[in-house]
Amino acid sequence: MRIEQLQAFLAVAETGNFGQAAQQCGVTQSTISRQIQSLETDLGLPLFHRTAQAKLTVAGERCLPRVRKICHEWQTVSEELSDLLAGKQPELCVAAIHSVCSYHLPPLLQAFCRNYPHVQLRVTALGSDRALKVLRDGLVDIAIVMKNPFLAASAEMVVDVLFEEPIEVLMSATHPLAQRSELSQEELGRYPHVVFKDGYGMQRLVGDWFAGCNLKLQAAMELNTLDAFRGVVRQGKMLALLPRSALVEARNDPTLAIRTVTPAVAVEPGRTVGSKKTQLPLVRQVVLATTRDRLQIPPIQAFRQLVLQNGISAPADRSPAEQPTNTSLRRVG
Repeated sequence: MRIEQLQAFLAVAETGNFGQAAQQCGVTQSTISRQIQSLETDLGLPLFHRTAQAKLTVAGERCLPRVRKICHEWQTVSEELSDLLAGKQPELCVAAIHSVCSYHLPPLLQAFCRNYPHVQLRVTALGSDRALKVLRDGLVDIAIVMKNPFLAASAEMVVDVLFEEPIEVLMSATHPLAQRSELSQEELGRYPHVVFKDGYGMQRLVGDWFAGCNLKLQAAMELNTLDAFRGVVRQGKMLALLPRSALVEARNDPTLAIRTVTPAVAVEPGRTVGSKKTQLPLVRQVVLATTRDRLQIPPIQAFRQLVLQNGISAPADRSPAEQPTNTSLRRVG
């Protein structure tokens, strides 16, 4: 049973004439006749009395209201899909990690709204894992997140690398480690840490980095906002490992210090000390993810191109003149 058969049946029922139904459907009368015969064969009952005027049989009378409803729904969904392909999407939903929402997206959102004033833009700040889940569940159209090794496991996913940035150490300006310009993994392991909550890619990244050298991360507290990280770290000896783009405001705060991290050195599994070693730099990669089917929709395609062409990038490296002192840090340009 095909939608063309149902449309032919409805046209004949409404006009009472095979010839007029053919004109209404834009096909030949013989095509209408074949579609009705095929539908009757599928159903096992005649739908029309073949007289001067096509009159419905009992079976046809039973089918008519349901076929009319099906054809109406098909017409509605066809129009909606045509609007979608024409760029008439009512809204576009984006989920992004907090640092991208705060510092990178605002100018791009304004540009998109100018180009697509009829599309309502909805942006939600979420952790990477949660953002990817709502993307897979169809609740958002685009996710800007930390790269997840499981992303590539899905053939339907399209992933664009936006930038890579180092993870740095946030601490109180009076912290004992603030006297150092660069910190090793062993030094970081001696103090308690404030970490992101479960569901944030940063928690997994930092945990894996420590585990790579068989060191334990002292996770004393879980938080999910940058304000909370700064507030807690400012009070004592807790450390926080955060991406550079999340530390923009902290660089202007004289009560806080930011230090770089020395790449960890891991011995390959099964080898003894003194054998080949692997450097483990602490960095994160930020990507834009969506699905192949969504990229056929013009506003989603346009938003992706806007991000790729205008660039979401990591903050610039600090120049030698901007290296931290013991008590203050200057803003990264």
